[in-house]
Amino acid sequence: MIRLIIALCMLLITGVNRSAAEEITIAAASDLNFAFKEIVAEYEKATGNHVKLTLGSSGNFYAQIQNGAPFDLYFSADIAYPRKLEEAGLTVPGSLYQYAVGRIVLWTGNGSHLDFSKGLEILSEPTIRKIAIANPKHAPYGRAAVAAMEHAQVYDRVKDKLVLGENISQAAQFIESGAADVGIIALSLALAPPMQAAGHYWEIPADAHPPIEQGAVVLRSGKNQESAKAFLSFIQSAEGQRMMKRYGFVVPSPR
Repeated sequence: MIRLIIALCMLLITGVNRSAAEEITIAAASDLNFAFKEIVAEYEKATGNHVKLTLGSSGNFYAQIQNGAPFDLYFSADIAYPRKLEEAGLTVPGSLYQYAVGRIVLWTGNGSHLDFSKGLEILSEPTIRKIAIANPKHAPYGRAAVAAMEHAQVYDRVKDKLVLGENISQAAQFIESGAADVGIIALSLALAPPMQAAGHYWEIPADAHPPIEQGAVVLRSGKNQESAKAFLSFIQSAEGQRMMKRYGFVVPSPR
């Protein structure tokens, strides 16, 4: 019943029927990988529209959008990049929305016997040779990882051990594959079934780093702005936020 109501509301909002289904293109931070695959499936089922989802680092997408990349929606792992696009006049006015606050965790594979009770101090142990994080130059989760290590006063001791992923999903792959001993990744990835089966994690306290405030915008250059707005409304709905919460995101109250 909830899904039927959502479907009817979405069709009323967009004015699109199933015979005139549209495709929207979404650039999304890779911490949204598993959550968005579920959300996209539900949105497509409810509206008949198709979503082309591209996952990557927020900073790289920001640069691509500045250069005219043809996306309808941009979901960043921080709100600063979307805000800069808004200030540059590249977004639909009023569409900027903080859709979640992310969390980071220390993650390692099942074969590891690391004692997480030591917190981030464990990273300085000589048995740990490689630590995977996302590249802090263009990945907000990488910047949060560095900030957390600095807060724990271990960064200077472990910075030479760091292995940088192009985005947070690649950093997770480094650990899962054994290319790194441990890593700091998004809680949303650690909660996904494949990662839960492959390892275990310790959640880094929220006060150990600046909040990972994640923002989205509808892009002015997009071809299907009304359908893009409908997808954003779906994220803001109780159903969309329920799915986001399941992956560890802190979300605002439903609209």
